Amino acid sequence: MSKTLLYGATKVDETNAAYAAVGSLEQFQWKNRVVVIFPDTDNARAARQENMLLADREGLSERDVVVLKVAEGSVRAIFGAAESLDAGVLEQELIGLSAGEFAAVLVGKDGTVKLNVREPVSSGELFAIIDAMPVRAAEAADAKDQS
Repeated sequence: MSKTLLYGATKVDETNAAYAAVGSLEQFQWKNRVVVIFPDTDNARAARQENMLLADREGLSERDVVVLKVAEGSVRAIFGAAESLDAGVLEQELIGLSAGEFAAVLVGKDGTVKLNVREPVSSGELFAIIDAMPVRAAEAADAKDQS
């Protein structure tokens, strides 16, 4: 049974090793937040998720977000850049779903899972979760000090 906890505005799914860094995404640690989309059989929810996120490219860029899609045994960067990622390892580490089930997973800059959902999430909801993270608050404070 999966249980989702709410810490401040950050949802954490304890069944997916939420407190351990996601090794396969190590190249992004302390540089980027990563949203990984796993498509459903007909790709409807995945396409909706992609469209919602890509509608605010500026918001993604401002928050250092890379968006990846894992489909048909490969990983494709939808927004941002990524190198040499193994789709099978990502599936194992992040979701453990049956083939054809939709999931979207947010991994923070610290490399831990911050959100794991089975329905598309709006960019506003995603940004609210990111903006509530301590690392993001520090980034915002640094940007304010520099302006």
